[in-house]
Amino acid sequence: MIRCGLAGVLMGLANLVPGISGGTMLVACGIYTLFIDAVSDATRFRFSRKTILVLAMVVVGAIAAIGGLAGTIHWALVNHRWIMFSLFIGLTLGGVPILWMMAKPIKKDTYAGLALGVLMMGALVALQEMGSESIGMSGTVGFIVGGAAAASAMILPGVSGAFLLLLLGLYEPIIGAIKDTISALKAGDVSAVIDQMSIIIPIGIGVLLGVAVVSNVLKWVLHRYERVTLGVLLGLIIAAPAGLYPFRDGVLPEIGDTIKGELVTEENLIEMQSLDNAKDWKQETFTPSAMQVVGSLGLIVLGFGMTVGIARVGRENSKAENQQSSK
Repeated sequence: MIRCGLAGVLMGLANLVPGISGGTMLVACGIYTLFIDAVSDATRFRFSRKTILVLAMVVVGAIAAIGGLAGTIHWALVNHRWIMFSLFIGLTLGGVPILWMMAKPIKKDTYAGLALGVLMMGALVALQEMGSESIGMSGTVGFIVGGAAAASAMILPGVSGAFLLLLLGLYEPIIGAIKDTISALKAGDVSAVIDQMSIIIPIGIGVLLGVAVVSNVLKWVLHRYERVTLGVLLGLIIAAPAGLYPFRDGVLPEIGDTIKGELVTEENLIEMQSLDNAKDWKQETFTPSAMQVVGSLGLIVLGFGMTVGIARVGRENSKAENQQSSK
């Protein structure tokens, strides 16, 4: 339960950080299969004490992280990006030994899955680095697809929901609708809330469909083709840090640039240059100082140790429970 709660917190934080997948954090904490089974059982109304506890701990942790740390994470990403990304690289890589142990005995099909996972993540990183043009989906069907894509990204390790929405051209309208709905609720403006339902309801339908379909498919392949699937997941998290290079700085947007799928104009220039949008600015690499390199390596080791340590505590608790039950 401690690992589930921590995984929920990290999952929530990952959803606040561009390029990082919540599913990766679940793998890193060693509860990925447990979570997928719980979600799959819940979507089929097969509730048990274990299912309820797992989902409750993950969801509460995620909500607490998003609600309580959104401001802090945003500030840290803007002002200390290399520190945050170095820590997340370590947290992500900490899932490698956990998955390796789960995938034993390692065979040819495991290595084949690993290679596929690396290629898949490499393709996603390449698309992100090239700033791929959006597909430009819209309408009710588009919002359902966007909701399903976002939900799938929360479950699939290494896949960034924000990037998928940008690729579909749905990031700005969906984020805008969510912000406007929250503002209207705070102001008690019922008519404004109703106006946003044409977007919010299809998104909600898409999220439910995405979670139900993806979780059940993953449960099936994890139990039917376990070594190959674990190999793919292993490849995804091994390659995920390629999209998290820490030594980059945001470039102040100018007229003609595109931020979150929206063109920067004279009318919105001041808004786009505000710190609220800084995490979405175009990033350029810089040459780090020796202290930054050492600090980054130290944070990667710290993040790696945190993930491995939490997983070890979980294993020791499980052994203790088994020994107690045998007595």
